[in-house]
Amino acid sequence: MSLESEELRKLRESKALKAVRTREKKHGKRRQYMKTNTISLEHGAGGEVMQALIGEIILKNFRNRSAGSIGLDSLDDGSTVRLENFNSASELVLTTDSHVITPAFFPDTNIGRLAVSGTINDLTVMGAKPLALTCAVIVPEGFPIHEFEEIIKTMDETAAEVGVPIITGDTKTVEKTALDSIILNTAGLGITDSPVRDSGLKPGDRLLVTGTIGDHGISLMAHREGFDFETDLVSDSAPLWKLIEPVLKLRTPEGEPVVTAMKDPTRGGIANALNEMAAKAGAGILLEEDLIPYKPAVTAACEMLGLDPLEVANEGKAVIGVKAGFEEEVISILRQHPYGKDAALIGEVTAENKGEVILRNRFGGMRYVDMPAGDPIPRVC
Repeated sequence: MSLESEELRKLRESKALKAVRTREKKHGKRRQYMKTNTISLEHGAGGEVMQALIGEIILKNFRNRSAGSIGLDSLDDGSTVRLENFNSASELVLTTDSHVITPAFFPDTNIGRLAVSGTINDLTVMGAKPLALTCAVIVPEGFPIHEFEEIIKTMDETAAEVGVPIITGDTKTVEKTALDSIILNTAGLGITDSPVRDSGLKPGDRLLVTGTIGDHGISLMAHREGFDFETDLVSDSAPLWKLIEPVLKLRTPEGEPVVTAMKDPTRGGIANALNEMAAKAGAGILLEEDLIPYKPAVTAACEMLGLDPLEVANEGKAVIGVKAGFEEEVISILRQHPYGKDAALIGEVTAENKGEVILRNRFGGMRYVDMPAGDPIPRVC
């Protein structure tokens, strides 16, 4: 054997040994990850430990991960959405939202359901069928791994309710001093051939709400502050596409959509949502206090704390404007779905008091419902 070939042999052996040690090091990191119970900065650093987190927690728990030829499994810089059997006049709708709710876990659910529901609902109230979601996660070091996995599973379960895949995302970690809890950003892509605007109200339209208001904000505040209202009140966080979809198909004899406008009353409650709708439409809104559905616990809590329930956030409700004469049909359809069982007519759109929302109380007195100056219950979504 020549000297040159002996040197080459040693070089090959050295390279092979290095590869073995590299694999052992990588597997060791994976085993270390599997043993840890909390998030570390390495989990968002883009290396092997982050890949293990994505593979063992995220990919494992998201069942529907593709809407086209490139999905979440590819771990590419993005994903594709295949458009098939859609009208050439259809429009894509894109929305995004960040969720900073604290605490991350609250009665009956967690931030994962809130994030997915919120994005699906933003598409829904624009009349768009949800096609795909993205998810970006920012997690502080020290965050419990089992809680992270529970949030991921909850996101998957919520998305599965409406059959929408979560197809791409991002994971970052920060020092525990930089963030007090997990933050989720979700974006959603939808499609519609008849977009619904929140500015579409016309005088004579009827206003509906899909259920009791204030549930989310009051249940979260009670949980966060340790109040005991002796009730099983929980957040109303829910994805509304399956509830709203049948209503979007309704047409007048002239072929016009029955639904004229929609909005989800999140921060600032229905007071904020209705003021925006009235101002954009250049119309007035008259609400009937007796018709607005509340749970007794919400009413009691608001009276005790001096809150206006109209300003309290909701995460599983929609305000819907419909053409006069179709309100009973729409309510009947909504009440057939569990999320719409308390749907109600709450008022009408008027040509007077343009841009204003007025509430008539049970005694016939009137008051303005102003747009809230701020959020009465911070960090609820």
